[in-house]
Amino acid sequence: MQFDIRAILRAKAPNARIPGFIIRYLEHITHIKEMNAFLSRHPDLRDYDFIRMTLSEELGCTASIEGAENIPSSDQPVIFVSNHPLGGLDGMIIAQMIHDSRMPKDPATSPASERPLKVIVNELLMYMEPINSLWAPVNKVGRLTREQAEQQQRMWESGTDVLTFPAGACSRLQRIDGKWRIQDLEWQKNFVQRAREYHRDIVPIYFEGQNSRFFYMLALIRKILHIKLNIEMLYLVDEMYGARGKHFRVHVLPPIPYTTLDNSRTPKEWAQEVKLKVESLKLKEHATDHTTC
Repeated sequence: MQFDIRAILRAKAPNARIPGFIIRYLEHITHIKEMNAFLSRHPDLRDYDFIRMTLSEELGCTASIEGAENIPSSDQPVIFVSNHPLGGLDGMIIAQMIHDSRMPKDPATSPASERPLKVIVNELLMYMEPINSLWAPVNKVGRLTREQAEQQQRMWESGTDVLTFPAGACSRLQRIDGKWRIQDLEWQKNFVQRAREYHRDIVPIYFEGQNSRFFYMLALIRKILHIKLNIEMLYLVDEMYGARGKHFRVHVLPPIPYTTLDNSRTPKEWAQEVKLKVESLKLKEHATDHTTC
């Protein structure tokens, strides 16, 4: 398997005539040559083995966890919700973290948890074939296709754990209380509704990290100019490669029982309450007990 920008563009916009210099620029900022070289070196890697090798060999990224004991090991499926600072790399790291936390230290005496995990992602990530079995795609520019809707329905009805980023997009630079801050957009209420409907506890996660100043300024300028096209999204792969060698810290909070999400507040209000709980961890600069991924 090799990534092909031209093929992806033909699939997404079959009638568009895109100049060659734009395609070459897209190939540059999406690091197509580097990704294809990595795929050539590891043609058989799939799922978590692919993520682990991507993080260690291609990017040299590491991560440490605070609160790993809060990742449930019971048979009851849960919803993991997280802030979304990076727009892709954070999803891979968190998914790997959850998977690894359930791997026994001694496989001979303690079997691993068999419950799978699905990560709700932009449908464009389905082009990452080695790990697309881990994804549950959503269409960011329109409604779900019938196939996507049926896939998500099966996911919620099964015993699959779900990781979702309720902001729906990675964090942006925003003016809050007179100060510029990098923060998630408003969290959508869907995860609260699903928790109530399918009796799933919610496990909040806070991921420390941020993209480059260029990314945030580009997003801000686009917003000021009222450009609807999410131009900065094109640079997320470049942001991922820009994170080479970095160390990230992930905080897992105690689960929130779905029974606490009562009618005293609307689903939208509960979603913002969970968001505030996650963002309160920005005040904690240092963790005390880390487990390395």
